[in-house]
Amino acid sequence: MTDSHVPEGFPRDNAPPVVSGAQPKVCARLSNGAYVVGQSDDERLERWLICEDLARQLVAVAEKDALAHPDQTSSQTLGRVRASVAHKEWVSPDELAWLIGRLQQLLGW
Repeated sequence: MTDSHVPEGFPRDNAPPVVSGAQPKVCARLSNGAYVVGQSDDERLERWLICEDLARQLVAVAEKDALAHPDQTSSQTLGRVRASVAHKEWVSPDELAWLIGRLQQLLGW
């Protein structure tokens, strides 16, 4: 699989690495024979695969929560799922936003 399989809307981590100290530093790493700054295509693919898998696992969780709280809207159910996942810090805030949107899509809500 390549980065081309990652949906266009999936976030890319563009945050520059921060290193303390008085002298200027270049934060890069050697990946597949090239120096890379920021998230590589392979890393982005891996993050997407993780988030896609998590979204699919959360379908059953959201459905169970919706059955337990039939008086609440689907938005409220998704809000509870979002809060739970955010508390666990499994994904970045941008990934979480994508994840909840994907979960909503999978549920057809």
